[in-house]
Order: sequence, then C-alpha cells, then structure tokens
Amino acid sequence: MGTRRGTNLPRMGDFNQSVILEGIRRSAAGLSRIELVDITGLSAQTVTNITRRLLDDGVIAEAGRTINGPGKPRVTLRLVAESRFSVGVHLDPALITVVLLNLAGQVVGRRVQPTADQDPQRVVATIAQTIDAVLDESGIDRGLVAGVGVAVPGPLDAEKGTVIDPPKLMGWHRVPLRSALAEATGLSVTIEKDTTAAAVGDLWTSRSKAGGSFVFIYLGTGIGSALVRDGEVVTGSSHNFGEIGHIMVDPDGPDCACGGRGCVEVMCTPRAIVEQAVAAGVFDGDGEASDGPHAEDMDSRLTRLCERASAGEAGAARVLRRSAGHFAVLISVLTNVLDVDRVVLGGPFWDRLSDVYLREIPGPLRLRNATRSVREIPVEGTVVGEDGGAVGAACVVLDAMLTPRASDLYLDD
Repeated sequence: MGTRRGTNLPRMGDFNQSVILEGIRRSAAGLSRIELVDITGLSAQTVTNITRRLLDDGVIAEAGRTINGPGKPRVTLRLVAESRFSVGVHLDPALITVVLLNLAGQVVGRRVQPTADQDPQRVVATIAQTIDAVLDESGIDRGLVAGVGVAVPGPLDAEKGTVIDPPKLMGWHRVPLRSALAEATGLSVTIEKDTTAAAVGDLWTSRSKAGGSFVFIYLGTGIGSALVRDGEVVTGSSHNFGEIGHIMVDPDGPDCACGGRGCVEVMCTPRAIVEQAVAAGVFDGDGEASDGPHAEDMDSRLTRLCERASAGEAGAARVLRRSAGHFAVLISVLTNVLDVDRVVLGGPFWDRLSDVYLREIPGPLRLRNATRSVREIPVEGTVVGEDGGAVGAACVVLDAMLTPRASDLYLDD
C-alpha cells in the first residue's frame, strides 16, 4: 500500500492545552476565554496564548460574541469537529468493524466486514483495505487522521503491540498487530483491549463531567470488564485488567476448561446462553439440530431467543431470567471488590439482552451488595451502542490526544 503518512499533528499533550480543549469539548455551546479562566484556574494570559495557538491550528474557532453585563462582548470558542479525525477498528472473531470519528467523537464513516478468515496476515490486509475504503468514502485529507485505534480480545503485550493467543482467534500467537497494521496503512496505530476501549468510548462520548467510578461489563463473544476511576480507565500493570471469564457464578454449573465449575465462560457468554436455551427445548420444533449451537447460527439463535422472551414465551423468558441472575452474581463480585459508584453494560450483544437484564439484575444485585445499607449501585446501559468496541478504539486515540493527564506535568529528563 505504499508509504503514505499522515501529517505530523501539533503536539496535543501539553497539560494546560488539554485542560482547555477538554473544557471546550464538553461544552455544547462553547466557552469564552473568561469562562475558561474560571473553570480551569489558569491565568488569563495562559488561556489567551493557548487559545491563540489552537485558533491558528484550526482546532477551535470563534463562534459569535455574547454581551454579558458591562464591558467588551465575550467571544465564544468552539471545537472544530472536522479539524482532526481518528479511525477505530474492532476485531471480533466474527466481524471487523471500522469507524471514522471526528474530533467531537461523532461517527462520520463506518464499514463492517465479516472475519471470513482468521489468518493474521489476511485479517491485517482486510482491516487495512476497509480503513482505506472508509477514508476514501469520507473524502477527508489523510493528514488530518490522528491515528488508528484497534480494539482486540486480550491478552495483549501492550508494550510490543502484540496480540497473545486470544481464546477465540485461532492462530493468533504473538501477532505483532500494531506494527503490521501501521506498515499496511501508513498511519499511527494504538492497540487496546476491546473491553477497555469500550469503556473509554462510554466515558469519552458522555456529556457528563468526568469523575466518579464505574465498572464496565462487556458482552461480546466473550465477557470482559473494565474499571473507570476519576475519569480514567484503569488498565492494570500489564494492560490486561478485566479478565473475568473464570469467576464462578454457579457452583452447580457445568465444568469449565479451567478446571472449575459454573464459570462466567460457561454460564454467561452468548454461546452459553444459547446452549442453555437449546437444553431447555426452546428451539424444539424449529427443524434444527439440537446438539448445541454452531458458530454460524449462535448469533441468530440468540436473537430469536430474545424475541421469543419479549413475545411472552415462558421457556425463553426463563432462560434469560436465569442468565440475568448469573450476571447479578458476577456484578456483585466486581462491585463488592472494586467499590464503584455504578455499573455500565455494553458490547455487541448488549442491545438484545438489555430489556431483561435491566429489569432482572437490580433486585438480586441489591441483596448481594455489601454496601446496601449505605447506597444503591445503579445498573445502566452504554451510551455508545453496538459499535462500542470500534468507537471506543477511535476514542482511545482522541483521548490520548486531548484528555489532560497528570503525567503530562512531568518533564522528561
């Protein structure tokens, strides 16, 4: 694909600049310089110098004047959403989703391709071709693309940008995905766990002020979690926080490959839920084999299961209520250990399960909540939607570029 390179962007890591950009980004109406002084605590001269630089770079723009009492009219500053872009990729064992986000975190381009072949080289080629197609369709200057974020199943070697033997991606043994995709696209690439990326997407696209804490539980082909504290995702010392597949949620459940029984992996994943529905006879009479779901029909069977439960079929509803009970056990373990303010559920399978889970989980979670005498722990759905992994991956790029970090205050030796 040649050696196309995006234009080097102005350094966004300056802490004071990030504080100003974050304030403007989170204000739908924009902010004046005086308001920026008030909310950031920076001096008027610092705000003036930084906003002048951002205006020159085209990242913000003057958007009208307002008169607020005596004195000069105030100039409102707003983010220029089309000044920078990021690409997000979600590599799922079944689908490759690519999205293009502008600086405001809005999706301005999207393509989905089946993961027809899990061979790493062919997957990298497919991702690169799909990115090219999305950028070509958008008509934007590639030099405005800050980078590509890729959400992948863990575990990862974050330092090397390597994917290490994810259980549902066959043949992916220490695949150097970051360097391979950077070479194929000519763009800067960041690799992140799908669960972490989805949490960043939820955090970053929310209009609420950063702060508080939540545990994000990701319902994909596998089940994972992420933790957010004080407006930042906790990645863990090896960048692999949230591997929760072998927490036991039912001591009487089936054997798990880890040697335990009733783990999340064999009780809570979409495949496990469909297997439970098959065993309960929900699909009897459908003219299909009943010896458990195959990869090609698991997705459609889960959809039918949820539709039947919604239509009032007792057997289907019973399977989903039981599944919600297992999720309540999992959530209680996480919230009791992590002591968070709320729980957010998301991922590609969330929409189909959301009605039952939001209705059924709060009751048993309340009973298991170690702090129930002090507070309730709200359970809510993600604000991002079914493309949460890809959107989150693109937000990882924007977040690194725009969000103020205490580490930006330290000077290099």
